[in-house]
Amino acid sequence: MKIDILTLFPEMFAGVFEESIIKRAREEGKVDIELHNFRDYSKDPHKKVDDTPYGGGSGMVLCCQPIFDCVNHLKNEDSTVILLTPSGKTYQEQDAKRLSRKKHLILICGHYEGFDERIRYLCDEEISIGDYVLTGGEIPSMVLVDSITRLLPGVIKEESYQQDSFYEGLLDYPTYTKPREYAGYQVPEVLLSGDHAKIKKWREEMALKKTKEMRPDLKGD
Repeated sequence: MKIDILTLFPEMFAGVFEESIIKRAREEGKVDIELHNFRDYSKDPHKKVDDTPYGGGSGMVLCCQPIFDCVNHLKNEDSTVILLTPSGKTYQEQDAKRLSRKKHLILICGHYEGFDERIRYLCDEEISIGDYVLTGGEIPSMVLVDSITRLLPGVIKEESYQQDSFYEGLLDYPTYTKPREYAGYQVPEVLLSGDHAKIKKWREEMALKKTKEMRPDLKGD
């Protein structure tokens, strides 16, 4: 998979993309991630990428030209262009699975007061990571890249992410490790039984119970 990210602050990504699973996936050629400072595409003599809004108002708005030119330079027949914006569809695990099957993603990170509305015509979809506002789209794009990369073939074992919260619409079941007792809290006896059928049933029941208690909006019946 190829992922191109349009941002005014490429330095923000260094720590996230150069550690752990994403770093390994890049080194093994499972994912190719490139950062593009769309200021480099500005035709303004001072490389300006924003301007005041028509009709008045506070803040600065990102202009069409640099982003249009950058996207058009990168886009091909396999591209899916995503605008990261608070007004987009709320991101879910099902979106991560769907996007992990794409060949090429172009992620556009906003900043300042917002985008010129016409930039939306470039995009195939708009995504939000939650009902709150951040200073820019950089952190949301990191969230997408992390959640998508781990689902790519060969990045991690398939059975690992199939047991994750949300993968099948439920939260993950409780897990424990050594020691058996800590601070008065015990590991459930069923996990020590060696009976895999009972363990599997217990985990299914606990996942359902946890989902009903903590996230009743998810499926739980």
